[in-house]
Amino acid sequence: MIARNHSTVTEFILAGLTDAPELQLFLFFLFLGIYAVTMVGNLGMIALILLSSHLHTPMYFFLSSLSFIDLCHSTVITPKMLVNFVAVKNIISYPECMTQLYFFLVFVIAECHMLAAMAYDRYVAICNPLLYNAMMSYQICSWMIFGVYSMGLIGATAHTLCMLRVHFCKADVINHYFCDLFPLLELSCSSTFVNEVVVLCFSAFNILFPTLSILSSYIFIIASILRIKSTEGRSKAFSTCSSHISAVAVFFGSAAFMYLQPSSVSSMNQGKVSSVFYTIVVPMLNPVIYSLRNKDVKLALRKLYEKSFS
Repeated sequence: MIARNHSTVTEFILAGLTDAPELQLFLFFLFLGIYAVTMVGNLGMIALILLSSHLHTPMYFFLSSLSFIDLCHSTVITPKMLVNFVAVKNIISYPECMTQLYFFLVFVIAECHMLAAMAYDRYVAICNPLLYNAMMSYQICSWMIFGVYSMGLIGATAHTLCMLRVHFCKADVINHYFCDLFPLLELSCSSTFVNEVVVLCFSAFNILFPTLSILSSYIFIIASILRIKSTEGRSKAFSTCSSHISAVAVFFGSAAFMYLQPSSVSSMNQGKVSSVFYTIVVPMLNPVIYSLRNKDVKLALRKLYEKSFS
């Protein structure tokens, strides 16, 4: 018996995304490509915002922070999943599993609140443009970013500490491609009531609170857009929000499907598919749907290209 985690299990086996041998190689190259695009896209976005002075605004300050979160979020999950596609047995030690769980939770919770912060930024920009510089000053934005990461750290610490008290006995195969909350709780041979209450409360807060914040922001944004008389003005105002709405729907929809239900009725196979969206697909898409469709970013890319080759 291990005294520190009160468990006879010292390592776990990750079942992976699928056990079909004919799909392993295809999925390996597919997700390797997605990971490469995620790294290039998010690192490129951070570098572009740092190097382009006209992108030093609150909107792009939040975008660079979101790119950093997506970069870390993907790195916590994808490399270990890729190993699973080429390994006979994908073994992960107990400390490694708890570490992966902790950092996964830090960044997934942080992303929820970052999306809410970005919605608030758009609300201020469209509904209170004359007060934008005062309401979204560097100090206020910095405090908002601090709050986002604080929420992630608090939530991840609470979940991980609760997981450390769980007893794991003989079962050691995690029916997932990474160490997630519900698949780990399924292996418990002790009561998980406290864990499930904590999961439900924190998940409800970290999904419902940002969702309500986003919905409230967009209700005011839509009302403000409808008051704009010119069609061109409406189109321009709405174009700054459409990408954000799409990403929010994908991220929160898949996360809510996974977490806002008791583990006893949760299908782990459905959970795997849902998890792929917000752990792997969304971090790849965010640089595109938030930024590459943006005229300011295209202009910054063009200027950087001309400067590099002039």
